[in-house]
Amino acid sequence: MPDVRVKICGLTREADVAAAAEAGAAYLGFVFFPKSPRNVEVAQARALALSAPVGRAKVGLFVSPEDALLDAVLAEVPLDMIQLHGRESPERVAEIRARMGLPVMKALGVSSEADLAEVAAYGRVADQLLIDAKAPEGAPLPGGNGLAFDWRLVQGRRWPVPWMLAGGLTPENAGRAVSMTGAVQLDVSSGVESEPGLKDAGKIRAFIESAQGAGAVPRL
Repeated sequence: MPDVRVKICGLTREADVAAAAEAGAAYLGFVFFPKSPRNVEVAQARALALSAPVGRAKVGLFVSPEDALLDAVLAEVPLDMIQLHGRESPERVAEIRARMGLPVMKALGVSSEADLAEVAAYGRVADQLLIDAKAPEGAPLPGGNGLAFDWRLVQGRRWPVPWMLAGGLTPENAGRAVSMTGAVQLDVSSGVESEPGLKDAGKIRAFIESAQGAGAVPRL
């Protein structure tokens, strides 16, 4: 099984960026969504991104962003990838990708087989897909709610582009998630926090060790 690549999302402190990088995270995520407890301002995000070691992909998470917000952030923050976590249509994803000149990861919420129908359409316009637990009706946040979905829905699935598993992941279940789904990329935020927005270095380390130590045989 290939090495599992981990994204630590919702980073708000330089110490957390350093902890994630030191533990072996491949992606470092910064949230640009005011309703989130992990939201960062542009100047804060710039400092965080500049503190990241070379070789880690810096990802900006946006929720149905206007062009003005994308322009303002990317003028100051050296991001490597845009993550779209709102209700963006495939056409809007393609537009943002072309306009900003960066790879785009599209997040899609899943709670049933029916939700998987739209994944292929986004796989034709995005560079990566993030398969997350669907937010509850009326939830203020589209992700980062610490909820999991039935991983059997994506077991052995293949899509046109690389994909990442998210939703309710923790150091305790990361290895099982990899074994059950075959995912080679995991995204975690609340599962490695001491409180919303504040990461725990020990949990980050344990999460990545669990994910990368998973065997190829499902553990049921």
